[in-house]
Amino acid sequence: MNPRNLCWRLTLVWLCALWLAGCTALPVKQPGDMPASQAIAADGDTALGRIALRSIPAPELSGFRLLPLGSYSLDARLTLAERAQKTLDVQYYHIQNDETGRLLMRALRDAAARGVRVRLLLDDWYTGGEDPLLLALASHPNVELRLFNPFCCARGAGPLARFALSFGDWNRVNHRMHNKLMVADGAMAVVGGRNVANEYYLRGALDNFIDLDAFVVGAVVADLSRIFDGYWNSDPVYPLRMVARTHESPEALRSMFEIATGVAMTQLPAALPPNDVLGYGPIREDLDAGQVGLIWGTAIALADTPNKVMEAKGMLLMNSVTYNVLDAMRMAQEEVIVSSPYLVPGQPGMVWLREMAARGLKLQILTNSLASTDEPTVHIGYSQYRPEMLRLGIDLYELSSSRVMKNKRQSMLFGASQARLHAKLVVIDRKTLFIGSMNLDPRSARLNTEMGVIVQSPQLARELLRVIDIDKLQSAYRVRLSASGRCCEWLTVDDDLQGEMVLTTEPDSSFSMRLKTWLLAPFVPEQLL
Repeated sequence: MNPRNLCWRLTLVWLCALWLAGCTALPVKQPGDMPASQAIAADGDTALGRIALRSIPAPELSGFRLLPLGSYSLDARLTLAERAQKTLDVQYYHIQNDETGRLLMRALRDAAARGVRVRLLLDDWYTGGEDPLLLALASHPNVELRLFNPFCCARGAGPLARFALSFGDWNRVNHRMHNKLMVADGAMAVVGGRNVANEYYLRGALDNFIDLDAFVVGAVVADLSRIFDGYWNSDPVYPLRMVARTHESPEALRSMFEIATGVAMTQLPAALPPNDVLGYGPIREDLDAGQVGLIWGTAIALADTPNKVMEAKGMLLMNSVTYNVLDAMRMAQEEVIVSSPYLVPGQPGMVWLREMAARGLKLQILTNSLASTDEPTVHIGYSQYRPEMLRLGIDLYELSSSRVMKNKRQSMLFGASQARLHAKLVVIDRKTLFIGSMNLDPRSARLNTEMGVIVQSPQLARELLRVIDIDKLQSAYRVRLSASGRCCEWLTVDDDLQGEMVLTTEPDSSFSMRLKTWLLAPFVPEQLL
């Protein structure tokens, strides 16, 4: 190549880099740009507050109803939005512009039209191209919408493109808010692992997630509200109007929203089944009756600080969700059972697992197989630690989409769609449990913010184990070391052959899928998984 041409090309790249670096500056917040606000406490002035106060057996207790069925979980959110009278505080990593996302956004708009204060906090990773819809929602009275750690430019691009264009600001924009929370009238909440998109509620045509949330009443709801306030008023959060622009009038935006979330664009959920796998009916029916049947225990709410990545500097913070959940697991006397869709223990995690195994604790972990994961690069990180985990005596299970299809309890729900594990759960000694957004991987530990609840309740722990067992025993492969001591073999019971079946390659995966992960393995940075 001509040296002069090379020089011009390098100069052009350098100028582009400078331009991109200048594009990454967020506007400076001025006093009054983001007025602080706080949640309200549950009281008898609202219908939800009256039911909550009437249901609580003692002021220090919290009540829980597990929501393993996606349709029930969506209905619980819509029910809270429909019945709220004062406030709705809603915090999600992802609300998709699909039938489910538009359905919830319309329910929030309808609540605001009744005079309910709606505070909606979204992470900005998946909002690319959605500014018009979000601005249309925020144009309604009583609706305020804020973004966590927003991208300053390329607002119409997808997440990877916006990340690539954030030249010089990658450390900041790699920090995402993974929290999932909805609180109504300070009295009732839904917390857990589900985002708001078709595939989290068994409405996806191709993929659907096996996940779990909890409906919550009682003492811990006030703590969840304080967590929301801490994020809502934090430095990494910006009002939508500061980073998204429109030339449309508020009236035109509201007209656009009406069309975008109308009946033609918002498919209503199918009729609810009479009960879920635990035998419960919908929360809606309990609220109609005026009292909710719940399992009671003591609980604490956990959440990372909104400034986690700035404070952590690559270290595991002692006040982080990951640290607190691991600390609870260290207190185990007999067994720990975990569901983590993304499982990359890393060297720090392996130290912890070795300590637990050395104490003779029974450890069981359910995660995704290569074929069922939606993040193959995470499976690369996991597979590096799989042989040692098996040598430590850990019982490893990997979800099988093909086995889900054969599972009579689940095949009716998933149909021909691909089943993927997304539930983040821990059960300790059959009496302590964690439900939340945290995976056992470096991203949850050091990069994303996470939240959840730790509950002391043997009865609730038993119910959670029933849900995990459906996935673990009936819809997963058990993994073991091969006779040579190298990884791996996958065991399952084949109903047709009426016996045990042993596989020696990654189940349900194609050769091209296995080849792709093998080729990518040397280039995947574990600290980003």
